[in-house]
Amino acid sequence: MPPRRTSRRWWRSRRSDRRSSTRSPIPPTSPSTSPEAGRAIERVTTVVVGAGHAGLAASHFLGGRSIDHVVLERGEIANSWRHERWDSLRLLTPNWLNRLPGHGYQGPDPDGYLTMTEVVRFIEDFAVASRAPVRTDTNVGSVRREADGYLVSTSRGDLRCRAVVLASGACNLPTVPAFSAGVPASVEQLTAFDYRGPGQLPDGGVLVVGASATGVQLAAELQRSGRQVILAVGEHVRLPRLYRGRDVLWWMDASGVWDQRYDEVDDLTRARRLPSPQLVGTPERSTLDLTALGALGVELVGRLATVRDGWALFSGGLRNVCSLADLKMRRLLAGFDEWARATGRDAEVGPPEEFGPTAVAGPTRLRLDLRGGEVGTIVWATGFRPDYRWLDVPVVDDKGRLRHEGGVLDSPGLYALGLPLLRRRRSTFISGIEDDARAVIDHLAGHLSG
Repeated sequence: MPPRRTSRRWWRSRRSDRRSSTRSPIPPTSPSTSPEAGRAIERVTTVVVGAGHAGLAASHFLGGRSIDHVVLERGEIANSWRHERWDSLRLLTPNWLNRLPGHGYQGPDPDGYLTMTEVVRFIEDFAVASRAPVRTDTNVGSVRREADGYLVSTSRGDLRCRAVVLASGACNLPTVPAFSAGVPASVEQLTAFDYRGPGQLPDGGVLVVGASATGVQLAAELQRSGRQVILAVGEHVRLPRLYRGRDVLWWMDASGVWDQRYDEVDDLTRARRLPSPQLVGTPERSTLDLTALGALGVELVGRLATVRDGWALFSGGLRNVCSLADLKMRRLLAGFDEWARATGRDAEVGPPEEFGPTAVAGPTRLRLDLRGGEVGTIVWATGFRPDYRWLDVPVVDDKGRLRHEGGVLDSPGLYALGLPLLRRRRSTFISGIEDDARAVIDHLAGHLSG
């Protein structure tokens, strides 16, 4: 059977196709009522939008304060983990670091990395333990400000509430450059949302665009499958998987790097948009940087600048971009060394390590004929953005991102959770949600009482 071809119209929503028949372990509560049907609008104190780890953490702290609430989920609990990830993906964080309020990893492999199936089970177990009032298969159509709170319109009726927590995530839609429209029709295009595995791609080489965690992982998987991969590299964050015998994220956690608050960061907007580090979670705890990809046979080229007349045109600054990433990595590791000396932890870890510069072989090509048959597929690993088209409150900037101060929006009773660097650098990871949710729900409770 030939491989399944993915529609080039990657910009159309395909979420309905990704729903599995598996139902959530928590049954939805009674449907809310609809004013159009002549019935009363349901009232609740707080509505949480999204039943991923962030929304469930909010529910945990709301329940702890006896604040009545509902958690609305368009699909199933942990829906994006179920349906918007590729098959082989594992978490970047080691298992011992994965924790939710009162709920940590209890398995036999603390230094391993959870598969997506295990992540879903971990979040489901937390939902059951916290008795979260989740309503699945409930799409939020709009959230509008009213005099005493908000009107939340859903596919199962309308709700009036005094507060809303937006926990729908920052990765709802793939970000793809407009010049992708110039790619010849003979070349398949898909995003990381669409990609499941090498078998779904047509024959031929693959151009992967973007060298964050997603881009390097897909490039490695596709190259190992027997395809020739070209990786277009822009700004990136290089990290070793292990440093001095410890996971590099152990150093981030223990040294306090992740504890830096959002209001202590010099360029917060830039920090929130940095690409994810070049890491992969594997049983071997191996490093996956550009040097490792080059050793696999992946061809490295500069940033994809545009597509013109059937040609992909690349920047000639690959070496400079790599040198900057190398420099930032060395500075970070030197900071870890200094912290270990200052705190007397040197004896607990191995000796300091040196990492060579990123290996870039020879002059890199500056253009690629997309009509010549060398490449049959382009995989856009160029990031994601949130989707707040249903939010009818003026708290979104011209880039489609929420304007907030540590999760508190400029609309009384409206809050956000689950965004990068929301309150601290650790906010990006599952383990960072506990402190964020506690602080945000504390503020929410003060708003309700005030």
